Amino acid sequence: MLSLASLFLFWWVFVIVAILVKINLGSPVLYAVERPGLHGKLFKLYKFRSMTNDKDENGNLLPENERTPHFGSILRSTSLDEIPEIFINVIKGDMSLIGPRPLAKSYLPYYTREELHRHDVLPGITGLAQVKGRNNLPWEERFAFDLKYADNLSFKLDIYIFLQTILKVVKRADVADAAVAMEMDFSAYREEQWKNENRQGV
Repeated sequence: MLSLASLFLFWWVFVIVAILVKINLGSPVLYAVERPGLHGKLFKLYKFRSMTNDKDENGNLLPENERTPHFGSILRSTSLDEIPEIFINVIKGDMSLIGPRPLAKSYLPYYTREELHRHDVLPGITGLAQVKGRNNLPWEERFAFDLKYADNLSFKLDIYIFLQTILKVVKRADVADAAVAMEMDFSAYREEQWKNENRQGV
């Protein structure tokens, strides 16, 4: 209901951002990526694109930090790139406004059995981990907040997270640079962690 109300009231914001993305970054304006949702079921998450398709002399895409212009950084830091999630994914029922952020599907084999319980609830636009530090949190601490939310669902907690999210967006706090965003390297982080544990066990 809140997403439908937002779509009715702020459709013009969606249109303006879409036009600016088209002018600054080209087509397509939206991009879709598969993410695990409730019970790990995959769905297509929609965002405004924030990167170019610039390639090197061999035809390979440049690193993300080199493909994220100033305009793209503004979209991310203000969370305007996530507007399509509110108007599409939440209305479709793939996501909720509040819940653990949906991460890359390539991360699924790297979760511990306990960490997989973050998928016991619908993923959200914002969550407890986001208001407690966003991408600046260590992975274990971030997942701990996700699990705490899943184990303590309440309207009061949702309201707290919603209000804290507004403050974070206004202050543009806890926004990590695209080059170091945690979502890009969890697989490597967990593999390195396992290697260290194996060395210690030898």
